[in-house]
Amino acid sequence: MSASVLNDWTNKVFTYVEAYNSMDVKNMVADFSDDIIFQNVMNGEKTMELRGIEEFKRQAIDALSYFSERQQSIESICHKQNSTEITINYKAVAAMDFPNGLKKGDEINLQGQSIFEFSADGKIVRLTDIA
Repeated sequence: MSASVLNDWTNKVFTYVEAYNSMDVKNMVADFSDDIIFQNVMNGEKTMELRGIEEFKRQAIDALSYFSERQQSIESICHKQNSTEITINYKAVAAMDFPNGLKKGDEINLQGQSIFEFSADGKIVRLTDIA
């Protein structure tokens, strides 16, 4: 894999994280394939799967109201054959009460991993968030 491909992938991952932290859905999906697959895995269980950029955008826009603040910080980055994996620290403040007992104003602190898989043309075709 060439250095320019790795730089391109790294830039796309950083663009996504920066847009996520800014709650900027348009730039979050800027490098997504139209048929993106998003999965969220919590405690080893898949809690969400979205297919297609429109479904992802709808969910991302809905999620903007869940937290008054949110911040992903990249701790490490590792490139593999067709993917880039990042380890993140995640902090957020709930903007509403949740059914799981989380109350408005509660702070969430998690460590997790995000795996970005790329197509041959450099688009992000799959994003898996693991916590």
